[in-house]
Amino acid sequence: MLFESFSLRSTQLSNRAVMSPLTRSRAVDNNTPNALMATYYGQRASAGLIITEGTSPSPNGLGYARIPGLFNDAHVQGWKLVTDAVHAKGGKIVVQLMHTGRVAHQANLPVGAEVLSPSSDTCPGEMWTDSQGMQPHTPPRAMTEADIQAAIGEYATAARLAIQAGFDGIELHAANGYLLEQFLNANINRRTDGYGGTAQGRNRLILEVARAAVKEIGAERVGIRLSPHGVFNGAGAFEGVDDQYVALVKELSTLGLMYVHVLDHSAMGTPPVPAKLKTDLKAAFDGPFILAGGLDKAGAQQALSEGRADLVAMGKAFLANPDLVERMRLDAPLNAPAADTFYTPGAKGYTDYPTLAG
Repeated sequence: MLFESFSLRSTQLSNRAVMSPLTRSRAVDNNTPNALMATYYGQRASAGLIITEGTSPSPNGLGYARIPGLFNDAHVQGWKLVTDAVHAKGGKIVVQLMHTGRVAHQANLPVGAEVLSPSSDTCPGEMWTDSQGMQPHTPPRAMTEADIQAAIGEYATAARLAIQAGFDGIELHAANGYLLEQFLNANINRRTDGYGGTAQGRNRLILEVARAAVKEIGAERVGIRLSPHGVFNGAGAFEGVDDQYVALVKELSTLGLMYVHVLDHSAMGTPPVPAKLKTDLKAAFDGPFILAGGLDKAGAQQALSEGRADLVAMGKAFLANPDLVERMRLDAPLNAPAADTFYTPGAKGYTDYPTLAG
């Protein structure tokens, strides 16, 4: 099943292997995609679907060094290099819209931008800045309702710009402790207004962003990524988490979204997403369902054959193997990823991984 074609709403995929979003930090000039990035994504166009690295819809969401944006014309032109390269090889690609929220340092943001979050608690841990090395996260400002409405507008604008840039759709990143999950997660969202306090309140922003994006570009072009039980960036499970996510996905299902993408990081030693919750989320969504997290060829085939997923996403394997689909088809050995070059500028560990063709 892994190598069969698939209809992702109105987008035809050549196989069911999805390239997971992978932060690579190569947008070195004003967070603008470039020719090197176009080469990287073009090399991996044999994936059924590519989901790009997290891309900010707002200057306020550029929390990491050298991550790309999608909120001005230069970004659109840069991303068009990427989409053209992928489409020229018959691939399909969506852009992941990731606002980092409180997972940020002020030194990584452009002038005039600020660190925002649903509440004022600082994200635990540190992050890299090119100017100051490792630094604790910058304390965020709790968003006002005006800030929230502005952010919804930024997502809608980024969705429209994505289509201008040639993308086949967008993925809303509501996982891994970034802004949308900051609103979802009761350990982070301490609001008492209509955007917090209850499961319904915590789900509200995600639904409003999804509706705004759907209004802009159509439901068949809007996917979403979720990571219930994920612990990154101070998230973690909370009372009622399973019921909240099932209710969220039921609401998203009424919109007819492109897909729901669920990430389980337990292969990296974190708590697993309960198997029952995965089953319940798939049942709650009337549409394509993507599973991600620690899957190899055998695990991917099993998830598909057992009906636990319609598509399967893989990360590091695609990072290190531009021709991963062909390698899996032939049961050929895989290149090992070079972790020391994951986030460094330049071609090394980015566009120089060997293919079977040499």
